[in-house]
Amino acid sequence: MNRRTTALIAAAVLGSVALVSGCSDEGDPVSFDSPAPSTKASAPKSGGGPAGGQDKAGGQKVSEAVAKTLLPTGPKAQFTTQNTLEDGTKIGVTTLHGKKSGFTGKVWVWAPKQYFDPKYAQSGFPVLIALPGGNGYPKNYWMGTDLKLQSSITEWSKQGKSVPFVVVMPVLNPDAKYYYDGSDIPGQPKMGTWMTEDVPDFVKANFRTFKSRDGWAFMGSSSGGFVGLKSVLKRPDQFKAVIASGPDTVPDSPLWAGHEAEKQANNPEKLAQNLIDTKGPEVDLAFQIGTKEGGMANLNGFIAKYGKGPVKTRLQVIQGGKHNAHTYIKGMADGTMQWISSKLQAPIPSS
Repeated sequence: MNRRTTALIAAAVLGSVALVSGCSDEGDPVSFDSPAPSTKASAPKSGGGPAGGQDKAGGQKVSEAVAKTLLPTGPKAQFTTQNTLEDGTKIGVTTLHGKKSGFTGKVWVWAPKQYFDPKYAQSGFPVLIALPGGNGYPKNYWMGTDLKLQSSITEWSKQGKSVPFVVVMPVLNPDAKYYYDGSDIPGQPKMGTWMTEDVPDFVKANFRTFKSRDGWAFMGSSSGGFVGLKSVLKRPDQFKAVIASGPDTVPDSPLWAGHEAEKQANNPEKLAQNLIDTKGPEVDLAFQIGTKEGGMANLNGFIAKYGKGPVKTRLQVIQGGKHNAHTYIKGMADGTMQWISSKLQAPIPSS
């Protein structure tokens, strides 16, 4: 399918976001600070039972969490409230000036209730970088509450179907004119560096994350699905998994004209084959597609040819599903999120 055909769908979704995104505290400052990890807790006392400090199992969990966790490195960003969920958690927004890409754009973030629970104060949280379809500029439609991404993650985590992700929602493109394929196209804004370097650095500066790539994943629809897929295959040292819904599997930005070598260096098919040839590292690719959209043969072909060796794949076919975000949320509920969560590091309670 051609991602350019999704612009109208994206615009329609953005219109619905505009209608529902208002809230009484929209624009107010919001903080994602959480219970500060205790230096004493990182070195638990010996002995079992209350009198002797934490029990052996509790102490082991603290030590494991501390070893795997990267505490916020700073500098701290200034967030304002975009939306408030029913459970009181906030979707915040800030403007990120990318030091490595040179690009400046909006980033929306959300942390689940568990992030603020003192028993997880020692632990990092897995990060899900959620990307929209269409141009994804000037907004990322996952920041709205109508699609229910964040509230769904809350429910799925209660049901054991999902890890409680920190969700990060950057703008996808630098303008609404072209698709930049989440890549550093010569002569254009460095959107590949923005997505795989500046955005993760920003998350590490502001949230407790995991040091390992096992705590990092993408989720994207259509054009965002392509970017997530390409980013994981290009940077398997940094990202472990992706949910790619209704994606293309080859780059198609018109801005690649005259830059064939660079284009192929950002081609998921070439990148997947390279991982197979070099025997890893392993990546987990969860594809989704509705029965009422095009592209089924293309995805089946990609999986048949490249879903081998270190490239692990799963396809969720959504009955009656169309090429839109609501369809893909249903697919995540029907099994995709549980599968991808099983491949990632979950937060570690201290006791």
